[in-house]
Amino acid sequence: MHATPPLPLLKRVPPEAWTVLAWCAGVAFTCLIRARLPGEDVPDVTAGVLFHQWKGLKFLALATALAVAGSGLMRRTPLPATALLLTASVLATFPLSVGEIPLAQFLAVDVALYFIAAAGPRRTGAVALVLSLAVLAGYVVTRLLMGWRVGTSAELAVAMTAAIAWLMGNSAHRAHTYAEKLRAQAAAQAVIAERLWIARELHDSVAHSIGIIALQAGAARRVIDTQPVRAREALEAIESAGRQTLSGLRRTLGALRQAEPDQAPQAAPLGPWPGLAHVDRLAATTTAAGIRVDVRWRGETGPLPPDIDLSAYRIIQEALTNVVRHAGTDSCQVTIDCRGEEICIEVLDSGPGRGSAAGIGYGLVGLRERVTLLHGEFSAGSRPEGGFRVAARLPVPAGV
Repeated sequence: MHATPPLPLLKRVPPEAWTVLAWCAGVAFTCLIRARLPGEDVPDVTAGVLFHQWKGLKFLALATALAVAGSGLMRRTPLPATALLLTASVLATFPLSVGEIPLAQFLAVDVALYFIAAAGPRRTGAVALVLSLAVLAGYVVTRLLMGWRVGTSAELAVAMTAAIAWLMGNSAHRAHTYAEKLRAQAAAQAVIAERLWIARELHDSVAHSIGIIALQAGAARRVIDTQPVRAREALEAIESAGRQTLSGLRRTLGALRQAEPDQAPQAAPLGPWPGLAHVDRLAATTTAAGIRVDVRWRGETGPLPPDIDLSAYRIIQEALTNVVRHAGTDSCQVTIDCRGEEICIEVLDSGPGRGSAAGIGYGLVGLRERVTLLHGEFSAGSRPEGGFRVAARLPVPAGV
């Protein structure tokens, strides 16, 4: 099993740290624009009266402490954390002598709004946004009522950044929710596909052998008193079919236990998966059960992909199972035509039965799914002249 790759470096930084970094960056920017930088004759922004006094520094230190405390509470209690960050933004304006909450002092609130909207419930994010806009509006209204100067345009820009931060967080939240739904849906589809695969493998490996075992057991019961030798042969065939079925079941369970699709099963190897090379043995087993199977090969059989080789074998196996169980005949014909770019399979019988069409036909449904997954063609139905026909065409990928 592959190890989970580490997260990118920036994603390893927790939201609390990003909020503190945003606050520190805002404070640093505030101090820089109030100092004369290289190339400037005077500072870009005139410092307030309290900015360089101990009183102003105390306000700034208190605001920083509140911002750090609010950042630490953001995951557990996002709304109280937002309130602390907003309080810190308001307190930071006192030593600056400004008429609005500057964007630099509101940057930490914007970062918090993004993470709250992205990681928390949508209602919590909306409440945090409304609280932030209410503080901005309350700050402006309070200064207007006091008759002080107000930077309304700048405050509108700050409010816009808060809305944008919330929208980005909400979009990230929606994207994460959608990705989780896709992962859940993919997991559910994988479970369904796995169950269908198990059902097909169990049906294909067990149904044929059970049919053979039933025929041989019936024959042994009828002749056990009069022909002990034939009864012993029938019991030996039952034992052989039972062992083959058990081996197939173990291979299936071993494949299910493997950790990765490209790894070998964890169980001990019990022989290769069946393929066209095992058709003659399958025909011999069916013939021993009382249904003579005539196998006809056309073309040259070269190496095939495992899925095509296994599916070709399963098609023939299921068709012979239907002949044994439903056809009511003593013979059938199997034709395997290898044309290089495709494998054509045809199983014919001339019995009075209707194959599996008379029943539910889960076997033929599973074969049709196999062939469809391999982009082939499948047909099964009664013949006009009597009997039943199963045919399949499996394309072979170029270069095989």
